[in-house]
Amino acid sequence: MAERNVLGGELEVCGTEPLTGFFRDGCCSSGPEDLGSHTICAVVTAEFLEHQQGIGNDLSTPMPEYRFPGLVPGDRWCVTAHNWARAHREGAAAHVVLSATNVAVLQVVPLKVLQDHAVDVPPDLSSMTSEP
Repeated sequence: MAERNVLGGELEVCGTEPLTGFFRDGCCSSGPEDLGSHTICAVVTAEFLEHQQGIGNDLSTPMPEYRFPGLVPGDRWCVTAHNWARAHREGAAAHVVLSATNVAVLQVVPLKVLQDHAVDVPPDLSSMTSEP
């Protein structure tokens, strides 16, 4: 059975450039081996990336040995439920793509909180990468 998103539909692809997901399949799929619960499809911002680096989760530095290219603002990435929730509590939450966010995240983050950060992502992400 296909995994579901937080809206009740089939889990959609989060991102392929860069290729995301715990299983590096482009989706925020999860399973028992995904101890971090990489279930939130986030559109990362500079603020979120800085926050993550500040808590010891460097998402900007490439690590080829893990097939990790390093992220830049505007990238879509499956982030862990707990790190996203911490960023939310500390005022630095990333945007969320609900159709690509795994229903399993609702064990950690309420749907209303995710909806408050939901974003429709345009095909051209360049508008999301410029800083004020």
